[in-house]
Amino acid sequence: MKEIAARDAKNRFGQLLDSAQGAPVRVTKKGRAVGVVMSIQQYERLRGAAWERLSATMDRLGAEAAGNGLTDAELDALLADES
Repeated sequence: MKEIAARDAKNRFGQLLDSAQGAPVRVTKKGRAVGVVMSIQQYERLRGAAWERLSATMDRLGAEAAGNGLTDAELDALLADES
């Protein structure tokens, strides 16, 4: 992954955006990674993949809970319990 110091990123923002179109670019400050700049296409691909994983996990856990006899009413009661 390419890397650029925050000061250079600020001074050459257009170049940073151009570089990020090809691959994510790590931004550092005082030698420590503080962020990543990526293309909108890469971001949307990551966001979509994360949503698909979350959705699949929720479906799996819902099926497991139902298989163990957890009803919607019992779940509501558990979630309402503040103890």
